[in-house]
Amino acid sequence: MTAVQATVDPAVARSLLKALADPVRLQIVEALAGGERCVCDLTADLGLAQSRLSFHLKVLKDCGLLADRQSGRWVYYRLQPDVIEGLQVWLGALVERSQQSGRCCNG
Repeated sequence: MTAVQATVDPAVARSLLKALADPVRLQIVEALAGGERCVCDLTADLGLAQSRLSFHLKVLKDCGLLADRQSGRWVYYRLQPDVIEGLQVWLGALVERSQQSGRCCNG
């Protein structure tokens, strides 16, 4: 096992990929790529009912992709770059392993 493989838990990667498989959650992640946003702004910008948005935000938060903070009556969400980087490392390790296995078979 390489150092890269040892740093990423495959179960966490699966959880992240499952969360990102939903188009609405991808929209939320893309909207938060520019920085922290209030739920009220996300609701308006994405055209979602607050209950639907809250469900998707909870899924993203539960898998570790988002962090939040409360300010008054509003909740602000932001991406967790280290979690995204961990997924990137895990995907990079898959690419590396697939390229190595392809070389040995093509001979």
